[in-house]
Amino acid sequence: MNVEIGDHRLAPFEERARERNEYAVPETVGMSLPSFPKTAFESFVFDSQARGTSGWLDPAAIVEAVNHLVTLVPGDGIGPEVADAARLVVEATGVGIEWDVQPAGAEAIERDGTPLPPEVLESIRRSRVALKGPITTPVGTGFRSVNVTLRQELDLFAAVRPSRSLPGVASRHPPLDLVVIRENTEDLYWGIEFERGTPQTALLREQLIALARYELPRDAGVTVKPISISGTRRIVRFAFDFARRGGRKRITVGHKANIMKFSDGVFLATALEEAEANRDVELEEMQVDELAMWLAWEPETMDVLLLPNLYGDLVSDLCAGLTGGPGIAPGANLGWEYAVFEPVHGSAPDIAGKGLANPTAIVLSSAMLLRHLNEPTGVGDRPRRKNTCQDDPVGGTGVSGRAEVVEGGRAALPVASGIPRS
Repeated sequence: MNVEIGDHRLAPFEERARERNEYAVPETVGMSLPSFPKTAFESFVFDSQARGTSGWLDPAAIVEAVNHLVTLVPGDGIGPEVADAARLVVEATGVGIEWDVQPAGAEAIERDGTPLPPEVLESIRRSRVALKGPITTPVGTGFRSVNVTLRQELDLFAAVRPSRSLPGVASRHPPLDLVVIRENTEDLYWGIEFERGTPQTALLREQLIALARYELPRDAGVTVKPISISGTRRIVRFAFDFARRGGRKRITVGHKANIMKFSDGVFLATALEEAEANRDVELEEMQVDELAMWLAWEPETMDVLLLPNLYGDLVSDLCAGLTGGPGIAPGANLGWEYAVFEPVHGSAPDIAGKGLANPTAIVLSSAMLLRHLNEPTGVGDRPRRKNTCQDDPVGGTGVSGRAEVVEGGRAALPVASGIPRS
């Protein structure tokens, strides 16, 4: 029998994996994702309204049942513009999507006094999947990053950021096909901070003197870097499964365990331990500064890159630059029960409302979302021209491009349909 969690059903093998702090992925999922959305079939079978008075299945209900509920968070800056373009592309695929639009960011601050109203989290917990535009994180204010909050509140522990060369997009390097897998909930992004000059920091200073005879400067601010075995183990197992399912042969673990022996050291030691049980995929370790050098020198020698939170953030942007820029870099944040898809780039408020924003990154993120919903064909089912942007790249590859945003969305249709599987 299946085990129920809310309105979400886990098969027995999935429940056992959850109990062991592992994860398992159904074979039907196109990408290696640890989240298990309620399928249209389950919605139909277990919804009593899908049956007519005679007890027979109502054909009209079948059509209604195939719609996927997806939370759409347009964001701010250029977010609403590129989100509209992505919505146009998704709807053009013919896949049934019911959008639940939720404001966040600047608009929400003005209306609710917070960049992340509770309704956003409630919506994602209902739909279990979201498409999110970029959201500005104010610098030097009391507001916490919306992205970090979403990842921690929904336990979106795995960030997947593919960086692939696209036809027609100029690059200084040979064709690349890299994937950065980033641990998404721990490390310096956990949010454990002590502001300089506060009583809490003064108390921490006293405790550090007592515990380690280390005298913290009185004018210092502090950010704590926790990395756990349990948090590392699940992202390492995710990376091995991702590589195996995608036919990839090597994972490179980036770290600075030579300097941070008790945080990065935990990440590296756990990865090496897990490698013993996954010998079909090669795992190599590399200090993150050396990794950055190799990416600048010979990026084509890399395959899957596995990194703690901060390094993963930096290296994924570096990889986006290698393949054309942030304007064409998609991303996914994945957890046991929820998945949030978003472009890698920021909100670019300086070009908001000018019709210059490049929607390609969020369109490609939408393609990842469709595969997550077990809609792996999507655009590919419809007649289209050749799957390249060779003759007319979509508005350049930075966040700003020359194409009008909606027209850029239309032009991105064939690009999205041809994006390779991970």
